[in-house]
Amino acid sequence: MFRDQNIIVAPTEADPTFLQNIHELGIGVVFTDTDSTFDLPLDIIRPSGDSTYVWQGSDQERVGRRYHILSNTDIQLMLHDASGGLDFVIADVDDWKIIPLENTIAKLHDVDTKILVVARTADEVRKMFSILDIGVDGVILETDSIQEVSDAVSLQNQSSFEMTAARVTAVREVGDGERVCVDTASILHMGEGLLVGNRSNFLFLIHNESVGSSFTSPRPFRVNAGAVHCYTPSPDGTTKYLSEIESGSEVVIVTKSGASRRAIAGRSKIERRPMLLIAAATTSESGGIIAQNAETIRFVRPDGELVSVTHLKEGDKIMVHATPAAGRHFGMRVESEYILEK
Repeated sequence: MFRDQNIIVAPTEADPTFLQNIHELGIGVVFTDTDSTFDLPLDIIRPSGDSTYVWQGSDQERVGRRYHILSNTDIQLMLHDASGGLDFVIADVDDWKIIPLENTIAKLHDVDTKILVVARTADEVRKMFSILDIGVDGVILETDSIQEVSDAVSLQNQSSFEMTAARVTAVREVGDGERVCVDTASILHMGEGLLVGNRSNFLFLIHNESVGSSFTSPRPFRVNAGAVHCYTPSPDGTTKYLSEIESGSEVVIVTKSGASRRAIAGRSKIERRPMLLIAAATTSESGGIIAQNAETIRFVRPDGELVSVTHLKEGDKIMVHATPAAGRHFGMRVESEYILEK
């Protein structure tokens, strides 16, 4: 019926150019009272004749209802109708309050009824998809702006990184430098960390501190990431220097398989510490990272085991994200630029 966390676009009118553009962005469903999608493979949700119900599909095989939520009474009516067999419900709230919607999602979670909500901005779309970690099944984005749709799609998408094993070619002390600890506002799990490197095309998976050490308790929100000059990916596809991360910055949390999710930096701590240079190479690329010389900094082996930087040695295999070299301009990848980094 709907994909997980579907974005449905509701334009003021079904303009063929606009529909073509949103289709190219990956939108598969539109909310409109027209019957025509101009031969584009778009599904339609449309009002019924008396506007009490809405239908999805050319044969009206799925039925839902739109609710203008003004009070708890409206929520109770929606929940009652959902338990009566509606395929989906649409919640339209003028002034978004997260708690009522959280309650609605929690109650509908065990009912075979999809919940859609109406949003007017890309930022509202993101909020709706993150409520209770479950999120709503879909968001109807009321807009005629292709940029707003593009922003919503980019916020929804989770990047996947191609990970590969690299062989460590050098580990050596390089003196003192400033390193960055990124304390996120999320609990990080075993196998998760940040991608960090001296070069933007060769990033090492640095594990979080959920393990702890003989000297410290576990800090599962923290990644002792690397020196201030190192790169790390941002959710928008650009890169940041670690020195640029501050409270409220978004970072990308990655697993050894390349799956990713967003997290918010609660704070960034920059302190002067003894540093190590770790160099590694794949069959086609090479790179390095300068990281603190401390046992709490751990890399991830291909089998998922962790190895502390203090035990890392030449010949060890660790997980990296490596791509062909390209230039960067204010964090954006520039394919045609000549660049040589050492």
